[in-house]
Amino acid sequence: MSDMITADLVDLGLSADTKEAAARALAERMVALGRVTDLDGFLADVAAREAQMPTGLDGGIGIPHCRSEHVTEPTLAFGRSADGIDFGAADGPADLIFLIAAPAGADDAHLTILSSLARQLMNSEFTDALRAVGDAQAAAALIRGDEPDAPAPAGSEDPVASAGAASPAAATDTAEADDAAEAGGTAEGGGTAEAGGTAEGRGTAEGGGAAGGEERPFRIVAVTSCPTGIAHTYMAAESLENAGREAGVELTVEPQGSAGFTRLDPQVIAAADAVIFAHDVPVREKERFAGKPTVDVGVKAGINRAAELITEVREKAARGEVTSGSAPATPVERAGESGEGYGTKLRKWLMSGVSYMVPFVAAGGLLIALGFAIGGYKINKAPSVMDHFLWTQADSWAALLFQIGGVAFGFLVPVLAGYIAYGMADRPGIVPGFVGGMIAFNINAGFLGGLAAGLIAGGVVMAIQKVNVPAALRGIMPVVVIPLISSAIVGFLMFVVIGKPIAEAQKGMTDWLNGLSGSNAILLGTLLGLMMCFDLGGPVNKVAYTFATAGIAVASPSDSAMKIMAAVMAAGMVPPLAMALATTVRGKLFTQTERENGKAAWVLGASFISEGAIPFAAADPLRVIPASMAGGAVTGALSMAFGATLRAPHGGIFVVPLIGNPFLYLIAIAAGVCVTTALVVVLKGMRKPAPGAAPASGESGAVRAEEEKQPVAA
Repeated sequence: MSDMITADLVDLGLSADTKEAAARALAERMVALGRVTDLDGFLADVAAREAQMPTGLDGGIGIPHCRSEHVTEPTLAFGRSADGIDFGAADGPADLIFLIAAPAGADDAHLTILSSLARQLMNSEFTDALRAVGDAQAAAALIRGDEPDAPAPAGSEDPVASAGAASPAAATDTAEADDAAEAGGTAEGGGTAEAGGTAEGRGTAEGGGAAGGEERPFRIVAVTSCPTGIAHTYMAAESLENAGREAGVELTVEPQGSAGFTRLDPQVIAAADAVIFAHDVPVREKERFAGKPTVDVGVKAGINRAAELITEVREKAARGEVTSGSAPATPVERAGESGEGYGTKLRKWLMSGVSYMVPFVAAGGLLIALGFAIGGYKINKAPSVMDHFLWTQADSWAALLFQIGGVAFGFLVPVLAGYIAYGMADRPGIVPGFVGGMIAFNINAGFLGGLAAGLIAGGVVMAIQKVNVPAALRGIMPVVVIPLISSAIVGFLMFVVIGKPIAEAQKGMTDWLNGLSGSNAILLGTLLGLMMCFDLGGPVNKVAYTFATAGIAVASPSDSAMKIMAAVMAAGMVPPLAMALATTVRGKLFTQTERENGKAAWVLGASFISEGAIPFAAADPLRVIPASMAGGAVTGALSMAFGATLRAPHGGIFVVPLIGNPFLYLIAIAAGVCVTTALVVVLKGMRKPAPGAAPASGESGAVRAEEEKQPVAA
């Protein structure tokens, strides 16, 4: 910890009035010491983490933190605000702000120290001492857990002296001593109940021990985890352990943090009476906890409501509320804040299916495209290579590639449905999801049928998991009962009830697309271009891309479907190519890091990887995203107007030989790139610098370079 925080990383008079300004002020201190290489890039990573879940905690604490490739070594900066800063905590602003910066590949030892600090933030003595400390050197020493040279501040009873008990290192020893004291009290049969104190509270809280005759305390196992795995994970663990001691229960926590995790002993899990999950990312190896009363919440609830969670899970155990699975949480439900809206969950469920489907699209589509490139567009009429294959004949190899690609494409709808159901109900949802998806494929319900099958399968499994079943059946529920019942229900609904209407709707949409021409087709191209460039690989982008790939995922796609695919890929190439061009023609409008990213964006854009523009959009979304959408709309409209077609779902310029009207297609891409580049240059040139912010776009390179160095000299 001695290298992680120094007096130079402490600001006891933090004057920022927003969380963004606070993060910038503390990050500038990291830049000055060479701990952070790119201020704006690091702050973008901090903001991205903050967007996942606010980092404010009850008790006046804010802990913005992230992993970032712009961090050279694990670093901690501390600021104390007199007026408080809103970090999203329920009880109001935070006056103690810790900015935690971890490298993308931080080692376990440093993360362990950071986790110890996170636990200490739940210690009121530690936070009180930080509020009373009078100088930066003493504050850094307090956080490190060593004895500072500076004297105690006036008006204080030597808060730094209490750092021995409040420091991360000492806290670990204290916690171990408490555990040992508790273990000793239990071994003596709770005979010390009259003495009081935490160690004896286990017997008195429940009327147990010698007085109540309880043989053993109530036992709970818990798992905590958060997206970064640095702070909230260990703070929730500490809060639950403290609440467990106060409630007189035996509570054991498995923090699943960035440095990995140590699995709870299977015997401890088997002996537990209940389970608490406090997490915002999926619990790893969750099946270990199946068949027990469970409370499943977000990680912040584990920090702020630990005592309530213990009470709730004990009440569930008393009522015998045991589900067939470990808990209703799923791989995507827990990816955000607890209690998020149904619309957000639905989007995540759908994106789960799309993300697993895309690799099948890319592999299968490119194999089909290669087959067409080698054997011509009649290759789809070739006999099966099982019946006819000549090693020396190019058409045989073309047919082989085409038929392999066709098999891969045949998985698109089942994979889409299967992993939508997986996102909703975890592994038990995969079987009914795949079954429903394959039925949708067989009855020509297509992409819409796959969506419906996945949602139905996930819903059916979630409903079954909520049914209380006898203990004797719990072991076979995930592998026999749930797949059997859910597959039967989903199959019935797809074959008999909703399959035919969806198939007819799919056919109607296909016929409508085939009939598009003239201005209607251009409008469709404009819309698809806007969608592809709105969130650069996000949900809206994926909707447009999935819509296009679904149209060509057949043996003989229509001309309209291939035009749509061409427009979508062309528009998706525009943002990264435009950013690359803008950094080339007006480099002084961009930071050094952005100029380096611009070099990579040439390749990413040419390869149809829209995400190549994300670093630029994250740093300046109000200028980059609208400009990208304008260029994408132009390209999409022109591609449709030129009648360009594409049979491959991916590949960028590397599949230009497979494009119909390739010259005009490239002109459409170039036009969109020029529009986006021009808009970005104009918009960035018009901006004015905010006080303390980066220099204005129109300043000279020398002035900009000088100001970029300023934080280092601070």
